[in-house]
Parts: sequence; structure tokens; C-alpha cells
Amino acid sequence: MMLADIIADLTSFSETWSPVDFMLAAKHLDLFLLGLRNTIILLIGPLCLASLIAIPLAAARANRVPVASPLIFAYTYLFRGTPLLVQLYLLYYGAAQFSFIRDSALWIILREAWWCVFISFTLCSTAYVTEILRGAIEAVPPGEIEAAKACGMSPFTLFRRIVLPSALRRALPAFSNEVIFSLHATVIASTVTIIDILGAARQFNNKYYLGFDGFIIAALLYMALVFIINRGFKFWESKWHRHLPHQRAA
Repeated sequence: MMLADIIADLTSFSETWSPVDFMLAAKHLDLFLLGLRNTIILLIGPLCLASLIAIPLAAARANRVPVASPLIFAYTYLFRGTPLLVQLYLLYYGAAQFSFIRDSALWIILREAWWCVFISFTLCSTAYVTEILRGAIEAVPPGEIEAAKACGMSPFTLFRRIVLPSALRRALPAFSNEVIFSLHATVIASTVTIIDILGAARQFNNKYYLGFDGFIIAALLYMALVFIINRGFKFWESKWHRHLPHQRAA
């Protein structure tokens, strides 16, 4: 059978019997790859930045630093207590209502949908990661801290070498859930013209007046990303928690 006949048979099956017209989707592979790339960037970039910002914020919250702790609590409550979509709309649509913002250097950034999404995701993720780390820091056994103090460690060295590594190990399962939730939240980017996975699916459906083909492809891509995230964190946990089975066995 000639290659042309095989392609014709696949096209006929794709159009007639398959729940998703995969041959048509293959012609728009570049569209879905663009959406996949943007989704990954909007997941990894804000989460990495949020994690770096969250460490000192969580330390201040856990240690009840005067003035700073109440302000950080107000920040985390605000961003955890309001939907991410509302936060994005306030930044994307609301910032343009103020002339002092339009006339400032910030407008170079805030006029772009991409940076509004990036900033919104970062601020929201920072609030969640801060609370995750704050709980993990508070869960560090006092005996570990007392032993470090007895060795003469300074507060900074104690936090860097004892408290933070211990807290990160405890926070890992909760952080893995936050990564998956953040992945799901990236669909909001498509509401402000960003072509993420969902945006690509919508564009694909609208172009050919399809009901759900693009959404099925999007669902499969999200499931693949979640699988990769889960496997990555399981490997990470197996490295960081290697000592736990031996402790339980003892």
C-alpha cells in the first residue's frame, strides 16, 4: 500500500470514526506546541520566583517578626482569599484606569498581557507558598533547633543549615499539590489573549467550528504535564526522604 493511501485511510478514519480529528490537529501542531510552551513558562517562571520570595516571608511569619508578620499575613490573606481571575482582571483592566500608572515606567510592563499574567501568577503563588513554608518551618522539631544552638550556630546559619532544609522536606508534598494547582490555574491566561494550552484549543475549535476536539487534546496535554510533575516530585521525595524508612524500621 502506498504512503498516500495510508494517509488517506488515516484521514478518513480521523474524520469519520475517531472522537478527535487527530489528522487535522496534526496540521496545527505548531499551535498546540506554542500553547504548551507558554503554559510551561507561566508555570515554572512564577513558581520559581514565588518560591524565592516566599522563603524570607515565611521565616518572618513563623518567627512572628513585629510589623512584618501582620503585613505578610494581610498579603497572604488577600491573595488567597480572592480568585486569581479577579486579581488578573484588576491588574490587566484596572491598571489602565489610572493616569499616574499610564504615565509611569510601569506602563511599559503593565500594558502587556503577558507581564500582567506573569505578575498576577507570581503574587498569588507567593501567598500560597509562603503559608506552606510557614507551616513547615513551625513544624521543625524544637530539638533540632536546640541542638544547633548548642553547637554555637548563629541565627542565620541555623536557619540556612537546619531549619530551611528540614522545612523544605516537610513542605514537599504540599508544594507538589501547589504546582499542580498552579498548572490548572494557567488556563486563566487565555482570558487575556495569551495562547496557552486552553487558548490553543479554543482557537483550534473556533477555526473549524468544532465542539470539543481541541479541549480533548488540551486535557491530554494537561494530564501528561501532571504525570511528569508527579513523577518528578516522587523522585525528589525519594531522594530527600531516604532516611525515613530506616527510621521507621529502627
